[in-house]
Amino acid sequence: MVFNGLQKLTLLDFPGKVACTLFTAGCDFRCPFCHNASLVYRDDKLDTFTEEEIFSFLRKRQGVLEGVAITGGEPMLNSGLPEFMKKVRELGYAIKLDTNGSYPDRLSNVIESGLVDKVAMDIKNSKEKYGITVGIPDYDIKPIEESVDILLNSEIDYEFRTTVTADFHEIDDFEKIGAWIKGAKAYFLQNFVNSGELIDSSVTGVSPEEMNGFLAVVRKYIPGAQLRGVE
Repeated sequence: MVFNGLQKLTLLDFPGKVACTLFTAGCDFRCPFCHNASLVYRDDKLDTFTEEEIFSFLRKRQGVLEGVAITGGEPMLNSGLPEFMKKVRELGYAIKLDTNGSYPDRLSNVIESGLVDKVAMDIKNSKEKYGITVGIPDYDIKPIEESVDILLNSEIDYEFRTTVTADFHEIDDFEKIGAWIKGAKAYFLQNFVNSGELIDSSVTGVSPEEMNGFLAVVRKYIPGAQLRGVE
């Protein structure tokens, strides 16, 4: 595998662990509010790191770092990911995987193989608005539904999360999302923030008051739901 980003230290990407973050390029979605447009489109100017370089770094950080967070893009696009994760696991690291849920079979495989300690899956919107939200109007959300079911019925540590925008989200969407993932172990709402590297620079976030209103709705279904990154 080739990686296109390495954050050498993070206390945020893998909660509870001192970790590094690896970024893969490429994604099957085109979410207008995506904050990693260069990764989605595999920009030629991206940094590249070979597996050999990554493992050299991880060996040097053994005893300092506890975990590796793998994000993207969409990491599950890479068929070589399970084998890479196995090698990371052999070095004694915990692994967190970020995914959009579009590859349920691959997700199930890494969970059942014991290759991942935590999964963070995006819930882009209510089912009815999923296609338009991910930039593919006719998108069949069956894989997303399957991935949600896998996590809801798994013993693994996981969280669902939704990036909230003024352009794509209304309070009724959170009523529907709450009912969909009712009983989830963890669900976070995070307000959209312009990273300066967007697919669509016209997208905006919502007010703190609206965020709290959305949170109140989802807490009817997921009492432990929380806001993330909201002052």
